[in-house]
Amino acid sequence: MRRGAVLVLLALAFAAAACGGGSGEHRTARTSTSATTTTTTASTSTTTTAPATTANRAPSTTTRTNPAPAASGSLAGKTIAIDPGHNGANGAHAAEIARPIFIGTQTRACDNTGTETPDGYTESAYNLDVALRLRDVLVARGAHVVMTRTTNDGWGPCIDTRAAIGNQAHADAAISIHADGGPPNGRGFHVNTPALIPGYTDDIYAASKRLGVDLRDAFVATGMPTSTYLGSNGLVERRDFGGLNLSNVPKVLFETGNMRNATDAALLEDPAFRQREAVALADGFAAFVAGR
Repeated sequence: MRRGAVLVLLALAFAAAACGGGSGEHRTARTSTSATTTTTTASTSTTTTAPATTANRAPSTTTRTNPAPAASGSLAGKTIAIDPGHNGANGAHAAEIARPIFIGTQTRACDNTGTETPDGYTESAYNLDVALRLRDVLVARGAHVVMTRTTNDGWGPCIDTRAAIGNQAHADAAISIHADGGPPNGRGFHVNTPALIPGYTDDIYAASKRLGVDLRDAFVATGMPTSTYLGSNGLVERRDFGGLNLSNVPKVLFETGNMRNATDAALLEDPAFRQREAVALADGFAAFVAGR
């Protein structure tokens, strides 16, 4: 009897070991009411989808190099939302991107086509290239990343959807990446932060301002100067940007340089410079989350 009991106990122990496995939480993509959220971790990526149309032309300078450089500043456990401004096929969807959207202070168009350098490097292609580089650096530092788009061959999404993607991800911080179409004799970058609008931005106003300062302070390391034609020390408060007004998480719209200026354009077209931008922006996010 005792020998039989021992055998039964051994059999039960073996079955328990076989079923135990290990537990792991599966992160699921949060979904916008009108778009699919892009989420990226160190090993997985799901893609934001927008209506597919003819791809926007982009020169060979959009090829990304050194996607995950060695960099300091941990962002482990943090969620960052990245919004590459505009989209490559916006110009072929004039009616769709002209749809008016109320942003709390006024109505604005769903989106627009953006600008380009004198030799035809489009802002939409540039914005996406910098955004993908930034995503790679952030993921290498342990962040969870959501993106509003990951290709340049669609149109939109509209400004309200772009904000909703970061909101639904409960992002710790968000950035909309752009390049300006300023006066040809003007140089430099500027960071747009939301103005104080009761009922809209009052919950993110102070944090967005800190985010803007941290990103500005980090970005000067790229060698791009602060704007000579707009803002003060690289900072501008805006009450007319839908992506900022409709955000529920700290957010800025970052104009990384002036595409209509020859000196800035040469930098923005350089893949090595775009990689420096990505690292600098990641440094700014690390400074922001460390100070919260």
